[in-house]
Amino acid sequence: MCGIVGLFDTRGKREIDRQLLECMNQIQIHRGPDEGELYTEPGVGFGHRRLSIMDVSSGQQPLFNEDGSVVVVFNGEIYNFQELAKELVALGHAFRTHCDTEVIVHAWEEWGEHCVDRFRGMFAFGLWDRNRKVLFLARDRLGIKPLYYSLLEDGTFIFASELKALLAHPGFVRDMDPHAIEDYFAYGYIPEPKTIFRQAFKLSPAHTLKLHSGQGSPQLHQYWDVPFTPHHSISVQEAQEELIVRLRESVKIHLMTEVPLGAFLSGGVDSSAVVAMMANLMGEPVNTCSISFGDPAFNESQYAQKVADRYRTRHNVGQVDQDDFDLIDKLASLYDEPFADSSAMPTYRVCELARERVTVALSGDGGDENLAGYSRYRWHLNEERMRSVLPLGLRKPLFGLLGSLYPKADWAPKVLRAKSTFEALARDSIEGYFHSVSIMKDGMRQRLFSDSFNRALQGYQAVEVLRTHADQCPVQDALSRVQYLDMKTYLVGDILTKVDRASMAHALEVRVPLLDHKLVEWISGLPVSFKLRGHEGKYIFKKALEPHLPNDVLYRDKMGFSVPLAGWFRGPLRQRVSDALMGPILAETGIFNKVFLKELIDQHQSGRRDYSAALWSLLMFESFLRNVLHMEQPRLRRNDLKVA
Repeated sequence: MCGIVGLFDTRGKREIDRQLLECMNQIQIHRGPDEGELYTEPGVGFGHRRLSIMDVSSGQQPLFNEDGSVVVVFNGEIYNFQELAKELVALGHAFRTHCDTEVIVHAWEEWGEHCVDRFRGMFAFGLWDRNRKVLFLARDRLGIKPLYYSLLEDGTFIFASELKALLAHPGFVRDMDPHAIEDYFAYGYIPEPKTIFRQAFKLSPAHTLKLHSGQGSPQLHQYWDVPFTPHHSISVQEAQEELIVRLRESVKIHLMTEVPLGAFLSGGVDSSAVVAMMANLMGEPVNTCSISFGDPAFNESQYAQKVADRYRTRHNVGQVDQDDFDLIDKLASLYDEPFADSSAMPTYRVCELARERVTVALSGDGGDENLAGYSRYRWHLNEERMRSVLPLGLRKPLFGLLGSLYPKADWAPKVLRAKSTFEALARDSIEGYFHSVSIMKDGMRQRLFSDSFNRALQGYQAVEVLRTHADQCPVQDALSRVQYLDMKTYLVGDILTKVDRASMAHALEVRVPLLDHKLVEWISGLPVSFKLRGHEGKYIFKKALEPHLPNDVLYRDKMGFSVPLAGWFRGPLRQRVSDALMGPILAETGIFNKVFLKELIDQHQSGRRDYSAALWSLLMFESFLRNVLHMEQPRLRRNDLKVA
């Protein structure tokens, strides 16, 4: 796994500042501590930090084709590179290494921008073709590996694996994007393709970007999408059998490495399934690791131990300190933009634990989105049935009134939280799902923001992110639609981002066999009743795994990988929250309504409300301002936002 960076002159062939390129490259040294190299020619400069995984002795980058006219920097793994290399050799290409990186330059020579259609793996790369005068960037289909870019005012195009490398360029303007701020306080992360900065973007999953020398603006192209093409006449039994075959095949190709390999084992269904397949494929015990918590409400370690015992893994358990508060500012620096998933804390620690033994770890991420594992899918389908009975014109006033009258009950089980259900039913399908996934609802965000900031939004609302993706969804059934939305937003913007930064902070490569695109394609075509049946999510997955895993691992309630924020904010972090939210840094931005901030703190700390998610998002935003921008007053364009 690696870090990549590049500079490209869109207006000509100005000399590349090697010292600046080296600085940008070194900022990502945590992604690749083994080696670092640069390449420059007039108008183009590439940098690479290497974590040696494959062809350790000769896989250095930047890497070239036979005559040096094509050069690439690459982050990721191409799992089918050996079969592609054989095909390319038969077509006349000559290989000098045994690494997957070299496949990219020859595939580009042979198939041009369609080379990405041939790659099976996780990847982000930048390629320069001197003969065609083309810069080409690509990101894998599910967005497992990150790629950021920016077109600067002087015509310089820059790209990197992490935002922090772009921030090192003196021409990069650090103005924040008000729409991204609205998105962040709705979702807890900033969905693709936005970043917190106006001038920077994420290359969206399954997209390529092409720039010709002398061309001002990049051309973006989507080369893949989740198909949801239905399988015809497949029985439950047939689906179970084929699912195991496909899962085993995906895990097998993800075992390819020349360095120590292991797996995360949380005790949940997905990671346990991956470990079960690994144990049957490997000729030695699997190295597994998990995190335990002192609070039994958050502790799954006993279930992880059951799987470890069954498959005789070399299991390593780390205890997470419930008061691991020192990570708050470290996380802000890792993610480079506001990021409010508190499970980033234990994720950071489990990656730290894994790196003590291995360089590559397999994880179970992606199973919930693929196979309908989230309970919110079940709630959404129930709400959709009610929406189908009454038209929106009747539902909106009726349930809107009930939602406004019904008391808020954060302490109650979800089935008793009728207020949230009434509010969702007063909305259409997309707005209703947005309401269920938002960490701050529409009314809260409107009260959170100052009057001047609400005006700066010019009517923009974060639900537009979901509406844009819903318009592109290839199917219309309610379950597949929200799975699709999560794959486009939550999976890539939260889950995969969280794991990439936490793992690469420790120079650990994490692979996700449940997100192999061929497996994703096949699962997407299964009948919805195979994924969610009654109250049981991942129905077909659990049935298929019954011979491989204990029932109490398969059929217990999902716990997640969370931390006890509500208690922290009423106890050991009580003063820190008050100091951060009521202090000068948030106040001087002009973004927030100070009266509402005080209300959030008081109502949470008194126990009347659970505002832990909202408070955490604000705490991480304040930490971002201090640790990433290093400014007491972050820059916002005054013509967009009048700061009092």
